[in-house]
Amino acid sequence: MATQQLVAACELLGLDALSPFDELIDSSTPPQSIYEANMEHLRRADGVIANLAPFRGAEPDTGTVFEVGVANAFGLPVVGYGVRGTYAQRLEAHQPLERVKGILRDVDDQVVEDFGLPLNLMLASSVQLAETAEQALQLLTQIWRDGDLAD
Repeated sequence: MATQQLVAACELLGLDALSPFDELIDSSTPPQSIYEANMEHLRRADGVIANLAPFRGAEPDTGTVFEVGVANAFGLPVVGYGVRGTYAQRLEAHQPLERVKGILRDVDDQVVEDFGLPLNLMLASSVQLAETAEQALQLLTQIWRDGDLAD
């Protein structure tokens, strides 16, 4: 879902969207100014929805993951969306995995988390998940309404 559509969805729910500046960025935009603007948005936010769909591989965008961590550190509720299957299943779609003595390993013989979770355990344990951006917004408003900031 495009940023403008998410902003409109927020407005329908009576929310003020603080969206990243992704569409306004070009090669002349100083990276530090983008970082500072996004950090300011997080300081002003009451909650975060995060697109955690795979981005250029099997994992979510690292910038989004960073922002999820910051939001958690700030005590904000976070709802992710766009995740299908388990972490191990997505990784296996990108490279062969092998079970060695009961432990799942990648082509570099590194251990692959195999907890049946949709994301790396740190993300999966720190966010609630919805299927779509619209559902994430609805879940976030329900979290606020119910006063339930924990999973």
